[in-house]
Amino acid sequence: MQPLPHNYVVTARSQQEGDIVLDQGSATRLISNAPPGFGGPEGYWSPEDLFVGAVADCFILTFRAIARASKLEWQALECSADGVLDKADGKLQFTGLTIKAALTVSADVDAAKAERVLHKAEENCLVTNSMKCPVSLEVTVRN
Repeated sequence: MQPLPHNYVVTARSQQEGDIVLDQGSATRLISNAPPGFGGPEGYWSPEDLFVGAVADCFILTFRAIARASKLEWQALECSADGVLDKADGKLQFTGLTIKAALTVSADVDAAKAERVLHKAEENCLVTNSMKCPVSLEVTVRN
């Protein structure tokens, strides 16, 4: 890892109507729009999707690092994140987020250790640590 602090810059561009183009310089551009719940069209990533997606993505990346350091052998991890958007204190905000992580390991792997690593990943995920809404984790370890 490079020394901290790290800076991340994303540029968003739009006209008065239509899509928003998100660009960070070296990756594929993302096209975003308002979600259908706010009158936007189907088939686009929205800021809300990107927010919740960042949680699932960061959880897996954090799990990978902690599993490597813990010498945990694993085969596959599927993670879904479910964010609840509601009004709180008179403002729209995410009021809760649930991460569901299903980890597949071989029969000889200690399931309790695997669960501990999953929980450690949630505790150390920089995206969830940067959010103000409560986060819960539901884990499944299967062989």
